[in-house]
Amino acid sequence: MPGIVNTECGNIVIADDIISTVAGCAAVENYGIVGMASQRAGEGLWELLGRENVKKGVVVSVEDNRCTIDLYVIVEYGVSLHAVAQNVIENVTYRVRETTGLEVAAVNVHVEGVRVQQA
Repeated sequence: MPGIVNTECGNIVIADDIISTVAGCAAVENYGIVGMASQRAGEGLWELLGRENVKKGVVVSVEDNRCTIDLYVIVEYGVSLHAVAQNVIENVTYRVRETTGLEVAAVNVHVEGVRVQQA
């Protein structure tokens, strides 16, 4: 269900894809995030998505103009998962609220993998 922002001139309807793109871009700009993860259909395998596909690692649900965002991310080895997730939550909440005007009910960060640098 799309988000609707009521203004004095009318309503603005914001598609879930727009919210997903804003949230995905806000997530990958945080230190420690390698990228978004997407599950391959039927295989149960997770793959690292490039920057052009960030919205595929995001699931958005909007109810009563409050959105809940689930982010599926891959993090860099050696970072504090708690600190990275907290930064992602704060950044995504701020960006979605400022960009779309919608209230953010929750941002859930699902760490689907850890990338280890090859030596």
